[in-house]
Amino acid sequence: MNGHPKTALRPRLIAIASTFLLSALTLSPALANEPASEAPVPTAVVAQALGQERARLAGDGSARLAAFAQAMRAGAATKAPPVTIATRNVDPGAASALVGAAEQRTLNFAALDALPSTTGGADWKCLAEAIYFESRGEPLSGQIGVAEVILNRVDSPAYPKSVCGVTHQGVGTAGRACQFSYACDGHPDVMRSAVSRERAEKLATLMLAGRERVVTGGATHFHAVSVRPSWAGKMTRTAKIGSHTFYRSGPVRVASR
Repeated sequence: MNGHPKTALRPRLIAIASTFLLSALTLSPALANEPASEAPVPTAVVAQALGQERARLAGDGSARLAAFAQAMRAGAATKAPPVTIATRNVDPGAASALVGAAEQRTLNFAALDALPSTTGGADWKCLAEAIYFESRGEPLSGQIGVAEVILNRVDSPAYPKSVCGVTHQGVGTAGRACQFSYACDGHPDVMRSAVSRERAEKLATLMLAGRERVVTGGATHFHAVSVRPSWAGKMTRTAKIGSHTFYRSGPVRVASR
């Protein structure tokens, strides 16, 4: 690829023409029976052969380029759209692989365990930790519900605009309770169960990659069924999953990201 196609094509044309002429000499009875010195090849024949080969290659090249362009257009039309993570910092390749695999099966713990592992940045880590510490003993839908609450808060103007901001809201703030108890319980946030940690990480990737939020009806709050916080009576209950009850406090966009 030197930018001079005509110059690059000439040696190829000469080689092809030589092969063509040798083949003709071999296959033509009239020429094959005469000594080479007595059968000179007319210049006009060489010129004609080169012209025909040039025309054929030009035609084939155009057809091949057209076919290639058409194939590329067809591929672009059928290829799945890329996963957009925006600023939430999930590895795009891992997210694409995970989302693609998840779409091929009914999502349950067995299917989740079979999905590829994934990595990400700060918000991915914060969401995985929240899923793990707040709901690792819950059914899969309950774990998704916790993730939905966090992302619904991120989408609400009433809360911080990042996952880590939401999960750590109130941490280190005098006179204000932490929004998620694990963030202020005094224990190091170490996810000791490998199975539960990997599930939480995969769910975090799926949710950040845009899995539709259909489990909790736009909930922005939840609590364990064993307690009855004062704020619960002021909100709309949207779901009860496992040992958690979910609530919505106002208009929240539920669409996938």
